[in-house]
Amino acid sequence: MGKITGFLEIDRQDRKNVPASDRVRHFREFVIPMDRKQVSQQGARCMDCGIPFCHTGCPVNNLIPDWNDLVYKSQWKTALNTLHSTNNFPEFTGRICPAPCEEACTLNIDNAPVTIKTIECAIVDRGWQEGWIEPQPAKSLTGKKIAIIGSGPAGMACSQQLARAGHSVVLFEKNDRIGGLMRYGIPDFKMEKWLIDRRVEQMASEGVVFKTNIHVGKDLEISELRNDFDALVLTGGAEMPRDLDVPGRNLNGIHFAMDFLVQQNKRGAGDKEEIAAPLGTISAKDKHVIVIGGGDTGSDCIGTSIRHGATSITQLEIMPKPPLQEEKSLTWPNWPLKLRTSSSQEEGCERDWSVLTKQAVGSNGKVESLECVRVEWTKDKSTGQFNMNEISKSTFHLKADLVLLAMGFTGPITDGILEQVEIGIDQRGNILANTSDYQTSIDGIFSAGDMRRGQSLVVWAIREGRQCARSVDKYLMGTSKLPT
Repeated sequence: MGKITGFLEIDRQDRKNVPASDRVRHFREFVIPMDRKQVSQQGARCMDCGIPFCHTGCPVNNLIPDWNDLVYKSQWKTALNTLHSTNNFPEFTGRICPAPCEEACTLNIDNAPVTIKTIECAIVDRGWQEGWIEPQPAKSLTGKKIAIIGSGPAGMACSQQLARAGHSVVLFEKNDRIGGLMRYGIPDFKMEKWLIDRRVEQMASEGVVFKTNIHVGKDLEISELRNDFDALVLTGGAEMPRDLDVPGRNLNGIHFAMDFLVQQNKRGAGDKEEIAAPLGTISAKDKHVIVIGGGDTGSDCIGTSIRHGATSITQLEIMPKPPLQEEKSLTWPNWPLKLRTSSSQEEGCERDWSVLTKQAVGSNGKVESLECVRVEWTKDKSTGQFNMNEISKSTFHLKADLVLLAMGFTGPITDGILEQVEIGIDQRGNILANTSDYQTSIDGIFSAGDMRRGQSLVVWAIREGRQCARSVDKYLMGTSKLPT
């Protein structure tokens, strides 16, 4: 694929970012697209590797070598069709996917993988610019009605696929806008939300009916939906945040990361402050901010805090500092553990590893500092498990005016739907459903995305939404032409 000798002749190039000093002044996207000639050259680097391990890295099974080759040959429209055959929303993944496909690329053995994510984004962005992306309404209707609950990427992908199969689809969302945590949890500087609105408009033209501000399980009984629809799909995500169980947790100034990020995203959407922050404004301006959790959500808190005008930002991680470079002979083509630095972290923050928070300290009901201790991780030779031990006399304090808890999510919210139906739950608290048919323990009710698999990536949610749609279609019609 591509040019047979392209990887030998052409160096890897990727998109650049606007300098940090400029981009921190606003919440807009700051990645600078490459011109089409450059993108085509990068497509030419896709070598004829025989076994495209990028396929193993991509959750949606993107036909990566195919559209790399098509871009190299300037067949952009065909590349777009190939891309859309596996991915409903490549403009989302082209911006916010961590690109496990690039880690699996054969050229990554030499630390110079094909810029797959950049090429993907360039294809779909050109598709929109050229007017190639149009609604694809079904030619005929089946008469079957499906309710999908939760409008994140899993719910959106599932809805679009089922509507294109000719079913009547209603997508319920408890918030006032479609997109789930993809809209309210991911900052605008990583992905502007008009991108979601554009897809919503397309899906509406394809027949999907959107009903916002309806919290199924509270505003609407799930029994009503079971009576009115032929099938239900639960795609409500994993929204239960992991809490910090330490003395002083209830001091003012300690918040879940998502409460902080949602407010900012609502402001960015134009909401008045009383709507964006009904329980009070959470701002990092002129504050010493501590972010607990080293993942993507923690990184989003850093970038947002910088743009608010924080005095200082420290990010704490309980796990040890990863190595700068993985041992590829042991890890490739799998996703490796190595030190990664996000664009937000590059903008300015202190990072510390192997740190355990012992308590929050404050006065007059407000947090003023965190008491922390350093820990070491040792492997139990008999069990193979790693154990955490506090290091003696390593206690230290960090000044803190604002503490943001970004320690991940434990599973779906249990009040509402899960209170109204006796549905199977797995050991981790997620809805029990396998990936062969996505059907739950209740006939006619399906589940996909983070609500089923637990906290994960947008790209995994899209995959599960697509596969679940096929299962629902087969359940209703006896067979399905939707892709697996």
